[in-house]
Amino acid sequence: MPRVGVIGGGQLARMMVPEALELGIEIRVLAEAEGAPASIAATAVGDYRDVDAVLSFAADVDVVTFDHEHVPQHVLRALEDSGTVVRPGPDALLYAQDKILMRRRLQELGLPVPEWTTASSPEDLERFLADHGGSAVVKTPRGGYDGKGVRVVRAAADVADWFAALDEDGNGGELLVEELVAFRRELAQLVARRPSGQIEAWPVVETIQRDGVCAEVLAPAPASAGRVADVAAQIAVDVAEGLGVTGVLAVELFETDDDRLLVNELAMRPHNSGHWTQNGSTTSQFEQHVRAVLDLPLGATGTVAPWSVMVNVLGGPTDGSALVDHYPAMLDRHPTAKMHAYGKSPRPGRKLGHVNVAGEELDQVVYEARAAAAFFTTP
Repeated sequence: MPRVGVIGGGQLARMMVPEALELGIEIRVLAEAEGAPASIAATAVGDYRDVDAVLSFAADVDVVTFDHEHVPQHVLRALEDSGTVVRPGPDALLYAQDKILMRRRLQELGLPVPEWTTASSPEDLERFLADHGGSAVVKTPRGGYDGKGVRVVRAAADVADWFAALDEDGNGGELLVEELVAFRRELAQLVARRPSGQIEAWPVVETIQRDGVCAEVLAPAPASAGRVADVAAQIAVDVAEGLGVTGVLAVELFETDDDRLLVNELAMRPHNSGHWTQNGSTTSQFEQHVRAVLDLPLGATGTVAPWSVMVNVLGGPTDGSALVDHYPAMLDRHPTAKMHAYGKSPRPGRKLGHVNVAGEELDQVVYEARAAAAFFTTP
């Protein structure tokens, strides 16, 4: 039985478990703490920044992959030096860990990105603002997610605390500064790539963000057939091949007001924008990721219905009850909805799970998914 080691015990690792078991593949998880979402498969608890802990965990698995991209480069290199197969490898993950390096490499590959620069001082940022209509997006190069580490600014004072942190660090750090893109919607393109080169793409999807967090996904993206779908898929294939990604890759895109597609962010793992594939595609992103990192032939990525919608459950019931308390009513009212819970305790804004619905008519599918998810966010 092949053994896949997953570093990180979050919901993405949790959702790999049943898919792997159906294939007869053993999943082992290095969780950050007891009671993590993937604790059902946790064989070790330890710090992913601790070389010894990670090497000990990886000693008897066939391949190591990830629930997140935050494992430091020196730990990744130590894994490879020990003879462990790491997928995606450190040379690829480098670009998911550092947004400045990612922007630079994508530009070298000729891929479409927003206009950008780096800023190590308020004066650098003010110059960019002056050249771009007085507005910009500033990002911390590392560690941001779900809207964290991202600010829309109109003056350097809007990120004075970030510049102060750079000065205190004393290592000559920089912030990423980008144009404030005029876009009509956000899209995401998922592909999976095997080490031997096979690549499969799912349909491009539309993602709906609220407060910097993905709230809903429509699959496929409405009015995307033809040019939009073809360009999005080609961009993701070019990223996967150009960066040497193995496993699932998510490329988040802006569809601009003037009909361009620009790369916004990358994730080298299963991604929130691909959760719909659990019930809406022939092969889910979680099964595909396991196949890809083991260099097994990839599954078909067609849809099982014309439309699929994913709605995140954020925060949890406001009356303090558990998600499970609301199952009977939700399942009775929405028998086509599929609930996926992450085993997390409620907290404002926290992703506790998601609801998938697939069907023939987009309006009806959207209604069913939203209505089902609402059972878990109202008293």
